[in-house]
Amino acid sequence: MGIALLALGLVLIVEGLVYALAPSLVEDMLAALRQMRLETRRLVGFGALCIGVALVWLAASLGVLG
Repeated sequence: MGIALLALGLVLIVEGLVYALAPSLVEDMLAALRQMRLETRRLVGFGALCIGVALVWLAASLGVLG
């Protein structure tokens, strides 16, 4: 449970920094997402998911997760 809370906190920190430091960039990225086809957005999301799983696996194999 502690690791899940840590992960959620880190995600919120990164998201908050993006909105605090570059709100216009968020607007531009949303506009770019609206122009993408649904399949392309799905592939981008799947790619991000795969990278996230790989990073968590790497952290676990390095012993970061306990």
